[in-house]
Amino acid sequence: MRGTAFKETMLGTVRLDAETRDRRIRLDLRAEADGILRPHRTTRARVTGRIRIAGIADDPDVEGELEVSPLARRRIRYRLAFTADGRGLTLDGWKSVTARRPLESMTVLPFTLYEGDARAGEGVLRFPLATGLAPFLLSFRFPRRESPSAHFAPRWNGTPGRTEVWYTTLTDPASGTGIWLHHELTAPADGSEPFAHGWVAAFPREGEVRHARFGPVPWTRPADGFAGDKVTAVPGQLTGSAGDFHWKLTERPQASPLFTFPRWSWRRPLLPAAQMLPAARATYDGQFSYGEHTLTPRGAPGASARIYGHGNAHRWTWLHAELGDGDVLEIVAAVSTRPGLRRLPPLVFLRLRRQGRIWPRRAERSAVGWLGVGRFRAAFGLPVWTVTGRTALRRIRVEVDQPAERTLTLEYRDPDGARAVCRNSECADARIVLERWWGRWRPEASWVLDGTAHAEAGER
Repeated sequence: MRGTAFKETMLGTVRLDAETRDRRIRLDLRAEADGILRPHRTTRARVTGRIRIAGIADDPDVEGELEVSPLARRRIRYRLAFTADGRGLTLDGWKSVTARRPLESMTVLPFTLYEGDARAGEGVLRFPLATGLAPFLLSFRFPRRESPSAHFAPRWNGTPGRTEVWYTTLTDPASGTGIWLHHELTAPADGSEPFAHGWVAAFPREGEVRHARFGPVPWTRPADGFAGDKVTAVPGQLTGSAGDFHWKLTERPQASPLFTFPRWSWRRPLLPAAQMLPAARATYDGQFSYGEHTLTPRGAPGASARIYGHGNAHRWTWLHAELGDGDVLEIVAAVSTRPGLRRLPPLVFLRLRRQGRIWPRRAERSAVGWLGVGRFRAAFGLPVWTVTGRTALRRIRVEVDQPAERTLTLEYRDPDGARAVCRNSECADARIVLERWWGRWRPEASWVLDGTAHAEAGER
């Protein structure tokens, strides 16, 4: 199913009830609907963006809803929550669509401000046709809309020599502790019975990294997600206990799925392995305890991901980075275990979701370039590893630092019995620089993650 996404800018004035003068106001919005906009029907969309009111507000975290119903109800209604001068306000207004004045009625938005249930002011916003129409029309996108829960069901079909992983990483905002939940199905290559196992780990900002394992226990073929040894991972819920770890977390996806590898490789498992994120961004609430520590995450940022394939790569690195404002970066760089391919440089799959758009546009672009030219590059190592790459108009450099005291080393076995070792940190540091070509390379965006990047390096 396709959705609709677009951007809109409006300018105008507002007068607070306690004042006698007008203030300038600017509204920059991004709307996302789960279906295609149809003028003869009512479509509801989620709205995020930024509001600026001269002298009292510059809030980049506006949230609300948009009702688009130009024919059915003859209105386009906006209801937005924001903060101004320390006050929580709501903007409520609608464009009253009429055939007598179609242009004016579609571009003028009278609104009222409320603080709670009390009126706080009123104003008028206008869509600037001369400067805003072209960007508005060019911003329209019709992305695929997929439910995160659709990708939680087990993929394994009974073939020996396969592994399937459900994993979740998050950062508790109150304590800064990173949390890692790894759930795995292993079907040995020798045809013996499949088993479920995994581990849980906590990465405090200060103190020792702790972990506990669960399983192995026989795989019971659950219909949805992972289940084994008092541990479950199903859409929207993560529960379990292992050693002195106990957790019960509710997951609320905040973004659509993200395919780190090409989408076709997840649907048709032709590659040695593939990875994707059912919930590329999510928030977590609940309880997580270990030893004498008890955490109660509230709105903790994180993500859930899936892996399906023959086992681990010969060498690999991984990064999940929450960049703020809904932006996220996911990287998998790997060297295949297959003879011949093992001698090649790492293949890099990099997906940057920024301002609702994904770069590079195709997942294959960062891995293979154009017939091998322009491929992104990874330099493996610890504690620091890097990824660099460019397309025609953009280039990126990512530097990840996994301090030894915040990194956990774990050993386990692949389906073929080979030993694998991963070195994981849910409190890693990252420096990311994105540049754009404007006659010369100029900075477009940069991010510094101090102890909130989720990263891993491993080998067989």
